[in-house]
Amino acid sequence: MSDELNPAVPDEATEAAEAEAPIKQRKNGLYPGVSDELAENMRSGWADTELRDLAPIPQAADTARRRAALSARFPGERLVIPAGNLKTRSNDTEYAFRAATEYAYLTGNQTEDGVLVLEPVTAGGHRATIYLLPRSDRENGEFWLSGQGELWVGRRHSLTESEALYGIPAADVRELAAALREATGPVRVVRGHDAGIEAALTDKVTAERDEELRVFLSEARLVKDDFEIGELQKAVDSTVRGFEDVVKVLDKAEATSERYIEGTFFLRARVEGNDIGYGSICASGPHACTLHWVRNDGPVRSGDLLLLDAGVETHTLYTADVTRTLPVDGTYTDVQRKIYDAVYEAQEAGIAAVKPGAGFRDFHDAAQRVLTEKLVEWGLVEGPVERVLELGLQRRWTLHGTGHMLGMDVHDCAVARTETYVDGTLEPGMVLTVEPGLYFQADDLTVPEEYRGIGVRIEDDILVTADGNRNLSAGLPRRSEDVEAWMASLKS
Repeated sequence: MSDELNPAVPDEATEAAEAEAPIKQRKNGLYPGVSDELAENMRSGWADTELRDLAPIPQAADTARRRAALSARFPGERLVIPAGNLKTRSNDTEYAFRAATEYAYLTGNQTEDGVLVLEPVTAGGHRATIYLLPRSDRENGEFWLSGQGELWVGRRHSLTESEALYGIPAADVRELAAALREATGPVRVVRGHDAGIEAALTDKVTAERDEELRVFLSEARLVKDDFEIGELQKAVDSTVRGFEDVVKVLDKAEATSERYIEGTFFLRARVEGNDIGYGSICASGPHACTLHWVRNDGPVRSGDLLLLDAGVETHTLYTADVTRTLPVDGTYTDVQRKIYDAVYEAQEAGIAAVKPGAGFRDFHDAAQRVLTEKLVEWGLVEGPVERVLELGLQRRWTLHGTGHMLGMDVHDCAVARTETYVDGTLEPGMVLTVEPGLYFQADDLTVPEEYRGIGVRIEDDILVTADGNRNLSAGLPRRSEDVEAWMASLKS
């Protein structure tokens, strides 16, 4: 049985030294230093802002259940799950922080530098501790002199407040690395998020054992609980409103670029959620044939199609992932409708195949068969259909898989074992995308000229239910005539 973590309790001398330690200043700041009088002035005269009687976060019971499942899977082992650190964008500016999915899934906390530690106890099970940065120190001036002090970046929760919110005992994360270096016994860590924590464990962990932890946490998210399903529905509902926003301003996008579409959707994501769940794909005209077109700097022209693939991320980090391919001027041309309706028919077949007990691959196979039948019918590839599917010849124009798991990551559960994911069986509570597409590149000489530069994808977020499925994004029309009517109603 491994020993307990005992972060060192600083003595009075250590505390005094830390209080007097100078805060590193920006090189070219306008103030050369801090006078003793100013330092003393800044130490006092502040109200008590401790928040009391805080209620636990809504998912506290769910995160506790998830930690219990993790504890049962790795008895007798210390488990270390970091949130991650701020990442530099340029010089002294950072990217907006997004907590590691594993950490947020197990705690509900989203602050940088946090670490969840599950420490095995002799009686069995684990004791969880969440290690966080405490409130900024007012004795040494950190709160107003440090670039990460609270007067610069905002108030942090105290450790006591965090315990109330997350239902987990909290401790000072600045003491954790030293304690981990001294720890003995088996340890696993989720890698790739906190180099300092990994360095403290470098002689105690192996890549193989750490990957087992990461895989378990990925597979744990395959089936969503009620809280998660509710959050995904929130994400989708906001996304639907974001698509409506875009349709209403297509005239402004025509006068500017795809960036107007990107910015319009981003506004909805920031007002109603935490952020976008991934880089919005605002692909007009031939850009729709580039699967992950996120430059969004091209023209938007009447007569072209706009492929909009975007999703709002909720405040709890669950994301939608929806795609519609819209006629910029509100009406599909004959050839656009022909291609769009083929993709719609394929998506209908894919969605129909989503049900409990079905193989994960079944919806992909159903959609690909319909698209292949169309390609053979149109004379773009020589049949029979079975031959084309066996050789994968349809992939010149279908390109990608027909869907993926969805949750806290847009491509959720990505490191789950193949046998439990793509070779697995669908269960109630799983949420996945169904998103077939046809893409005729602008330089593809094997297709009629009128097809070239047309890309169509239709994507919806589908919940597996006990008796079939539910389309979480059914609020957005899909049939070509319904899309046209919807667009017309928004522009009237």
